[in-house]
Amino acid sequence: MGDNQTRQSREADGSRPPAPPPSRLDYHEVAPDGFAAMLGLERYVRGSGLPHALLELVKVRASQINGCAYCLDMHTKDARAAGETEQRLYAVAAWHEAPFFTERERAALAWTEAVTRVGESRVPDELYEEVRRHFDGKELVDLTLAIVVINGWNRLAVSFRTAAGSYRPDLAR
Repeated sequence: MGDNQTRQSREADGSRPPAPPPSRLDYHEVAPDGFAAMLGLERYVRGSGLPHALLELVKVRASQINGCAYCLDMHTKDARAAGETEQRLYAVAAWHEAPFFTERERAALAWTEAVTRVGESRVPDELYEEVRRHFDGKELVDLTLAIVVINGWNRLAVSFRTAAGSYRPDLAR
């Protein structure tokens, strides 16, 4: 059944998809200094010299793993606004099988998964060696900081139920 038919069927029988949970609190208003610190790290990462497209792929992948709808909404919009293709964005979750990513992007996505799941993965030595083939020391630290900051944003947005859908790239700069 297509999306339109599914929607019409729900409307006909009175059922609707469950509403997202309400936001719990506005963390940047409650803790402005903490929010400013997070923004400082975000600014550092943006100015690190790593390609914007690579950073957006990393942010999308970490947000997928963490189930952060707000950050997925934000970073897919930012990636599209910067010229990323729909095809590649759709394939980020299955990057292992998709032919659309460079070896460097694949290394970054693998590193993103391992660092995001650090409690499970312990970030294997073999992966570190592979990633070092594509990133020098500073780039790898900067990539790791990018993963740290998106994981932080994900944890804030998920924990406090930041609502997805309202982000606009043209208003964020």
